[in-house]
Amino acid sequence: MSERAFLGIGSNLGDRLGNLRQAQAALAPQIKLLRASQVYETPPWGYNDQPAFLNQVLEVETDLEPQALLARLKEIEAELGRLKNFRYGPRLIDLDILFYGKRVYQSETLTIPHKMLAERAFVLVPLNELAPDFVHPQLKRSIAELLAERPDRQEICLYHPNHAVGWPHWGERTYVMGILNITPDSFSGDGLLQQANPADATIAQAQQFIQDGAHILDLGAESSRPGSSTVSAQEEIERIRPALDKLRQANLEAIISVDTYKAESAEFSLHNGAHWINDIWGLKADPELAGVIAAHHAGVVIMHNRSHWQQVQNLGELGSTYSADHYDDIIDDIKNELGQSLEIAVKAGIVQGKIILDPGIGFGKNLADNLAILNRLEEIKKMGFPLLIGPSRKSFIGQVLDLPVEERLEGTAAAVALGIAHGADIVRVHDVRAMARVARMSDAIIGRNHPAA
Repeated sequence: MSERAFLGIGSNLGDRLGNLRQAQAALAPQIKLLRASQVYETPPWGYNDQPAFLNQVLEVETDLEPQALLARLKEIEAELGRLKNFRYGPRLIDLDILFYGKRVYQSETLTIPHKMLAERAFVLVPLNELAPDFVHPQLKRSIAELLAERPDRQEICLYHPNHAVGWPHWGERTYVMGILNITPDSFSGDGLLQQANPADATIAQAQQFIQDGAHILDLGAESSRPGSSTVSAQEEIERIRPALDKLRQANLEAIISVDTYKAESAEFSLHNGAHWINDIWGLKADPELAGVIAAHHAGVVIMHNRSHWQQVQNLGELGSTYSADHYDDIIDDIKNELGQSLEIAVKAGIVQGKIILDPGIGFGKNLADNLAILNRLEEIKKMGFPLLIGPSRKSFIGQVLDLPVEERLEGTAAAVALGIAHGADIVRVHDVRAMARVARMSDAIIGRNHPAA
């Protein structure tokens, strides 16, 4: 005989909304979904040092008895990738039985009604949406009455999903990544730490980038300009903290990427609203970084880099570049070394579907190498991963055109257009408005199904 039950569902890692939807889809056929509450964003409960949760309550119907229902819910958690963690810790997906009809049930592994239900506003708020008059069979009080006693109920907010934050649909369009340099010394002269209020300047530039056509915002707090100095993880975090706070509060329609190779900085960033890590050292500089990314189920850009940090070639009025290394074959060598980075990623548990490759234009390559990368990009594409290129305003353009950094717009446009034609999926640029137009036109020419802006 079928019984009506209420389930609590939550997630605070990875694609939180996607995790809730996948869990709902996995209920059938043994568990029939009748109704679902709206999704609420809630502060962590029991352990505060973790990201906010998305929570929801589902009304279901099932023929499974309580223990069998619990077993099926645990199977769904495992199928979706939940790993064992400490009590009240972060989790990819969490499924709990709140009520099973009016039944009171107790075993070594299961208590119904859920024994903590009356203390948890993040459960009572969505449950009240579905069944305010449902009476707790032990406490003999309605859900509405229990909720009214929770002083923390005001902390539970409706979640307004940022639909642009989902994983890109590769092949549908070229994605434009706008560069936000939260540094004092960017090679392109756009370091936001030069501004009186860097956080306000960052959010203003981010909003403009999105208006101009950016889909991804890449925040960097340590300059990779040839000859620049490294900064500590703590300084990097202090630079990026106010910017991430502003971006999270603004709920912008963009993926937030953080350009760092330090595990500590990545942990902070992913914990505070970033979706991706963009590592210019291909997971090789900090042995802890890959594990951090895997734990957060985050995306990662893995870049090829043979530059030697302080070996810089002075190009006079054209600026500086990293001294080139020797390659037997530029593309074969890049593929082999990216393969090493991929081994690190897979061993750490990073999902292959969340990996993006970057051939590292300008990092330890000479003019001929950089041009060859753009001309032979298809060979790297055959590795089976989406590709990001970052030619924007770089010295190889200055060398070809004999132009300083502030006059490289047209050269960047040519590199972007041909990079797209040869397989690039993301272009990382400073001049977002112009390059978004170049990307749209290039997509139209090569036949990508680019939706109207």
